Amino acid sequence: MSNTELQGLIQRAVGVLAQLEAWLPPAPPAIDWSAHAYRWQRRGARGWLDAVHRIAPIQLDDLQHVEQQKSTLERNTLAFLQGKPANNVLMTGARGTGKSSLVRALLGTYASQGLRLIEIDKSDLGDLDQIIDLIVDRPERYIVFCDDLSFEEGEAGYKALKSALDGSVAAPGDNLLIYATSNRRHLMPEYMHENLQAQHQPDGEIHPGETVEEKISLSERFGLWLSFYPFAQTDYLDIVNHWLAFHGCRPEDIQASRPEALQWALSRGSRSGRVARQFARDWAARHL
Repeated sequence: MSNTELQGLIQRAVGVLAQLEAWLPPAPPAIDWSAHAYRWQRRGARGWLDAVHRIAPIQLDDLQHVEQQKSTLERNTLAFLQGKPANNVLMTGARGTGKSSLVRALLGTYASQGLRLIEIDKSDLGDLDQIIDLIVDRPERYIVFCDDLSFEEGEAGYKALKSALDGSVAAPGDNLLIYATSNRRHLMPEYMHENLQAQHQPDGEIHPGETVEEKISLSERFGLWLSFYPFAQTDYLDIVNHWLAFHGCRPEDIQASRPEALQWALSRGSRSGRVARQFARDWAARHL
């Protein structure tokens, strides 16, 4: 092969490599370990921790009428920060009752003591091993948080989460816990035809009871279950009053808002903390 031909082959190879490089996703950015919160981001086959520096402000005292749940979650988180045994937590129940807000409030309270938060979407739960590898040698204590967790048949993140919670031969490290919220206690759908008395299944399943046990077992791998319930009318009005006072409303104005607050809840079909806060914003904006 002549020198000219060799140079031509090299140039063609360089061109091919340049084209391949253009198709590849960029290298993940360096992790900013000074942040208190992160989102797990994915592009192609690569994932990274994206620092979040502006965190929605909320305090533990802002969350009312969930005292038992708040106390249990705070106790578990403090044990985790102190290097004591602590459990992964599943929070289930009525929407808008403060499940995800509790986790954010804990971060705001205990970030100065080394608490950190990593938000992950359920579709990325298969990357838990990568997250564990990134933080295993860090001195901070990390809560991996998945909001509105539930699975449909065949979703890949289901088995990855089961292994991370309890069942993998690899230990996740003592600086990581998993907190999750869900509107349903059993994270996989169950069907009438799967009940234990079924004698025959159209798909040929001989032991339908074992299928049900498999679906329930994911929830059971969370050491703590915290249930949240719809608020009574008086509780809802207490929360409205708290947020109106937060926005600077006078006591007499807060008292005058009561009929509108009840009508607002009726129109929304819910007396939740979220609905109460939304009403307080709207009412304060109109009357202050």
